[in-house]
Amino acid sequence: MNKLLLVVPVLYLLSCGETQQKAELSLEERAKLIHEKVITIDTHDDINVKNFTDSINYTQRLDSQINLPKMEEGGLDVAWLIVYTGQDSLNDEGYAKAKANAMSKFEAIHRLCEEFAPDKINLALNHEDVIRIDAAGKKVAMIGVENAYPLGTDLSNFEKYYDLGARYISLAHNGHSQFSDSNTGEADNKWLHNGLSELGKEAVKEMNRLGIMIDVSHPSKAAMKQMIALSKAPIIASHSSARAICDHSRNLDDEQLMLMKENGGVVQTVAFSSYLNTDKHNARNEEIKKIEKNIMDSLNTPWLERSEIRSLASDERDAYIATYMQMRKIVSTKTKTMKGLPPAVNVSDFIDHVDYMVKLIGIDHVGISSDFDGGGGIEGWSDASETFNVTLELVKRGYTEDQIAKLWGGNLMRVLDEVEAVAKSMQQN
Repeated sequence: MNKLLLVVPVLYLLSCGETQQKAELSLEERAKLIHEKVITIDTHDDINVKNFTDSINYTQRLDSQINLPKMEEGGLDVAWLIVYTGQDSLNDEGYAKAKANAMSKFEAIHRLCEEFAPDKINLALNHEDVIRIDAAGKKVAMIGVENAYPLGTDLSNFEKYYDLGARYISLAHNGHSQFSDSNTGEADNKWLHNGLSELGKEAVKEMNRLGIMIDVSHPSKAAMKQMIALSKAPIIASHSSARAICDHSRNLDDEQLMLMKENGGVVQTVAFSSYLNTDKHNARNEEIKKIEKNIMDSLNTPWLERSEIRSLASDERDAYIATYMQMRKIVSTKTKTMKGLPPAVNVSDFIDHVDYMVKLIGIDHVGISSDFDGGGGIEGWSDASETFNVTLELVKRGYTEDQIAKLWGGNLMRVLDEVEAVAKSMQQN
């Protein structure tokens, strides 16, 4: 008998069996299969260098929202660890202090990947590295720079940051830098450069030349539009959401979103409560704040606003944060059983932004970020251990496996590939 004739019915039966098996899976089971299969990439996770020592580091299940045990529990494969520096004076003294801060964070990330846990997490510099490290069963670290302020006025520093592993850089944060105006200028309508400075324009060219993705999450709208006009490569918004849904200056309005599409870039929707639903966030936050103040009083420490914490001396700030974290544990336990609290901003609110942007600019231009340990975290995705809940909500909304793979990092990696291709072309000319 011809063996070929037996192949067709066998394949048919296998195909029918697989289809029937998929149909019998519950929604949650389907989501788990997808979550395990796709590479999940979170493009914004802040770090504290005190969690990168030989005795306290990410191999342990720390109180931090991101660490290796929590990544394992939640199935988060790739974390972009952030070299963040706050904005200060635009002078040599300010730049030097900021440089020291940035270098300490670069060094911390390298220590984690090269000394403390090279068997568990490695640093990736490109898309191929991500695939290779993930295939080896390890977690992946990548490096983003939030605020180019520490680079000073010497453009050669961009190449130094690239050599240290930086693959995206934002030219500003909360406050106008030497390179770019910040979105925070909307508060008083005071601008330093009316977009980019001349140095900032040169920085765009240099990032294109090196293969560094340009991040527009914090710069002003004018600066963002100028970056798109100047850049020869696609750009990213590493942690921003849709302004049409939540009118916050950190989000992108429809004009900006359309520009991102035309540019070929990607917007990484951010799980930051007040950027997703400000009214809902504020209503709950007011009630939570009352509880926090009472607990801080019981711990003999005054409750401070974030701006007040930043103004403390280093030792005082560290002591306050330690007490604050103790208070947050108590609050977290207390609020789980409390009735009558306003609802929290949750994963559904988060995916509402994903839905909106996908409908407006297409599935190829939207991604996912948390801003963990930098203010991010919502009900259902409060730390990396709950990462699966994002995939589950996407499946509930009807997204396919291919679409979820794009949202969870495929789109970002495509942009990184294109940015590298542009750099290679520029370097050859």
